[in-house]
This record gives sequence, C-alpha cells and structure tokens, in this order.
Amino acid sequence: MKIATWNVNSLNVRLPQVVDWLTTHRPAILGLQELKQVNEAVNTAAIEALGYRLILNGQKTYNGVALIYDAALAEPEDIVYEIPGLQDEQRRVVAATFGDLRLINAYVVNGESLTSEKFEYKLRWLAAFHAWLAAELIRYPKLIVMGDFNIAPTDEDVYDPLKFQGQVLCSAPERAFFQEFLALGFVDTLQKYKPEPHCFTWWDYRGGGFRRNHGLRIDHLLASHAVMPSVVDCGVDAVPRGWERPSDHTPVMLTLQIA
Repeated sequence: MKIATWNVNSLNVRLPQVVDWLTTHRPAILGLQELKQVNEAVNTAAIEALGYRLILNGQKTYNGVALIYDAALAEPEDIVYEIPGLQDEQRRVVAATFGDLRLINAYVVNGESLTSEKFEYKLRWLAAFHAWLAAELIRYPKLIVMGDFNIAPTDEDVYDPLKFQGQVLCSAPERAFFQEFLALGFVDTLQKYKPEPHCFTWWDYRGGGFRRNHGLRIDHLLASHAVMPSVVDCGVDAVPRGWERPSDHTPVMLTLQIA
C-alpha cells in the first residue's frame, strides 16, 4: 500500500502531472496541498477515470487540500475539514478514516517572516494542530499525518543552514513544534528511511534551485507507532520537479506492507 503527499501549487495548472503520476505510481491514497481552487472548479472526472475518488476542501486562489483515494478502498468515514476549535477561514486540513487507518492531510501556514502577523498566526495554528493530533491519536492509534508542514526540522534538511538560520521554516519555535509532534507518538518516516543530508522535497524556482539542489525538506509523512510495524519504506520522487511547469514541491511516498 502506497500513501503519498504532494504540494502541487495549483491543481488547475498541475492536473496533467497529477494524472500522469497517479497512472505511473498507483498510490492507494494521495494527499494534495495548495489546490488553489474551489471544489466545484476541480476537474474530478480526469482523476475518477483512473479509478480514484476525491475528498476536496478547496479554496479560491490560495490554500486548499484534497485526499485522492483508490475507489477499491473501504468507503472513507469520519471526514473532517477543519481543526476542531480553531476559528479559521483558510482551508488547510482534511482527514478521513479508511478501515482502521486514519489519514490527516495538512497544509501548514508558511508564516512569511518571524516579525509578521502571519508568523503569529502560524504559531497559533500549530498549537491548535498539536492539540488536535493528540486527541486524534487517542481515538485512532493507527494514524498517518502528511502534508506540507512548512518546517525544515533540522539543519540537515536545509541546503544552506547559515542562510536560513533564524528564518521562517527553520526558526526555533517552528522546529520545537515539529519535535512536539514526534513526542506525541509519531515517527518522521522520511528521516528514518532516507537519513542522508540533502534529501529535499522543495526547491525554489529562482536561481536554478532544483538544478543546484538548493532545497529544503518541508514535506513530511509522520506515522504513529502503531503504524510503524507495517512501514517498509519512504522516499522522495524528484522526477516531477524536473518536468515542464512543475510545482516547486515534489511527491513523498510511504510504502506499507499490509496483510
């Protein structure tokens, strides 16, 4: 069973790439971030033609997330479109349960800069997200949290640590939240299976970022301890980042061995 995450930075623009990637890799579940479309604008037919179904939580121009799942899976249950108790108009999460496996797909706030109101919003959002994950883990021991976290957990996840020192995505408060997520009872699966430095998931469009491998690891798949016995691999597929008109992110995929 393959579960993947991908910030597509506009599903309208990247739909042909999503279709190609689904056709090639056939994941059971793919979480998308930054749809930048309302639900009604998404061309669901192109994806459904491949034997998939969609759970959409879209938003015009910004944000928006989706879960694309194989129609052969059990019908999703307990679908959630927002963090409980958080007053937020931005569409950043979607969750669903497939059998005994709970999936949360998140597009975490970027934060802009440490002195901005958007960074204060990010910290409030992360606090609410942490509380939600703690509660979800009690209800659903088999839990996978995936998405664009907009956090590079360590200096090894940044091509130039000095350049990003104390900057948004790499600041001490953001990294502390990431460690607190792990402390709840999650494993950073990509770090476990690809622990070498410079294993990135995002590269800036500017300055030949991808060609020079000037990237960050900010897209993550966290698996609860109850899921880990089934995990056999996690890796980055950098191929789509080299396509024409690519997203600045690339897919990350988790492989499970489920009897």
